[in-house]
Amino acid sequence: MRKNKHLGRRHFLRNSVLGLIGAGMASKGGWSREKENVRSDTQQSKDKATLKIKGYRTLGRTGYKVSDLALGYVQDEGLMAAMLDAGVNYIDTGESYPGAHQNIGKVIKGRDRKSLFITSKMLMEGETSKEGLIKRVHKSLQDLGTDYLDCMMLHMPEKVEALKHEGFHAAMQELKAQGRVRFVGVSNHGSFWFRDPEESMGKVLLAATEDGRFDVFLFAYNFLQMDQSEQVLEACKEKNIGTSLMKSTPVAKYYILKSRVEQLEKAGKKVSPFYREGLIRFKEKADRAERFISKYNLEKPEEIRAAAIRFVLSNPKVNTVCCSLNTYEEMERILPLSGTTLTSQDRAKLAAYKEGCGDLYCRHACGLCEPNCPQGVPVNTIMRYFHYFVAQGREREAMLKYADIPGARADVCGDCQGHCESACPYNVTVQGLLLLAHDQLSLA
Repeated sequence: MRKNKHLGRRHFLRNSVLGLIGAGMASKGGWSREKENVRSDTQQSKDKATLKIKGYRTLGRTGYKVSDLALGYVQDEGLMAAMLDAGVNYIDTGESYPGAHQNIGKVIKGRDRKSLFITSKMLMEGETSKEGLIKRVHKSLQDLGTDYLDCMMLHMPEKVEALKHEGFHAAMQELKAQGRVRFVGVSNHGSFWFRDPEESMGKVLLAATEDGRFDVFLFAYNFLQMDQSEQVLEACKEKNIGTSLMKSTPVAKYYILKSRVEQLEKAGKKVSPFYREGLIRFKEKADRAERFISKYNLEKPEEIRAAAIRFVLSNPKVNTVCCSLNTYEEMERILPLSGTTLTSQDRAKLAAYKEGCGDLYCRHACGLCEPNCPQGVPVNTIMRYFHYFVAQGREREAMLKYADIPGARADVCGDCQGHCESACPYNVTVQGLLLLAHDQLSLA
């Protein structure tokens, strides 16, 4: 059962010293998520001028002026409508997101369709012939209640070769001729399992820029993860490809690992000694991070998140940033960031956060540690599913996806000496995160 409370500093400090924004402490049955979608009189009386999009940017060669803050994964229809009312006009969704197309269809009904840029995504699974993909797009249009999509993306191609999918391009060509799809894009946040360094997110997207058939990209970029993404952004600028971002506000989850072990011990359950060792390594860094938090006044999660968003907005190569929200409070903190750029105070806070807490963030789309895992655990994929569970409220979907992982999952990590941690170039305590992810995604 989810409790209706306000996200606040006290709750933040209690449940996560670093800021597990939008989520609560783990319980035996899962996470206690904050969700307050009924605004108080005080909230309603706020100056509405601050809740308006102030920045619009041209989305590459599409020529469309999109809001600098976009509608990412949002489940509540009222919250979606409020964001559109505020001037958000870029909507990111996906065929595989449970119920998302239908929900968006309800929200956009009666609105000026030409004022919105709607992007969806398709995995190359199931029916992938030209005819099959056309049929799938028509189903998406029906669910969305619209005659056309502004952009359809090839979702998560893991290899450069996958960019050339004949059925996808043939289908898109015909749909564009029919006026059902206007532009074609590609999204990527790393491979399922990092077998080949040459098939990284950066490598795939750089190849997509050379392909010439993709107009818009969606990929991960944040102040802790810049190397691959900076190259992609530069290539997109040169080729006039639109850029939309995801996973731009990284946070850490270490405090919950400690809490979960305490819960297991209290319940009289045996805790693996390897689990304990992983926790010890995790806690050493967590304690150091906590000292940084106190020293540099990083206690307020909303300040870190705001600075993280201003960081990506300060890059002129970025066209729009997808925001996945769960509450009106989050919306009221994030919308005023539209049209803003990084301040010197922001830079100082992010630099301190990176120094003190950066090694507690398992980088999205990374997977560099995976070749060193003797069990072949897909670290990047598990961390992505964990992100769905924690940050986006997609608990059931994340658990089902985790259960469907072929081969080794994180349950084998308890008896390992931590090869992933030894191989991580960012010095992240990967094993502890994997153990926590398994504990939550399997509700063990």
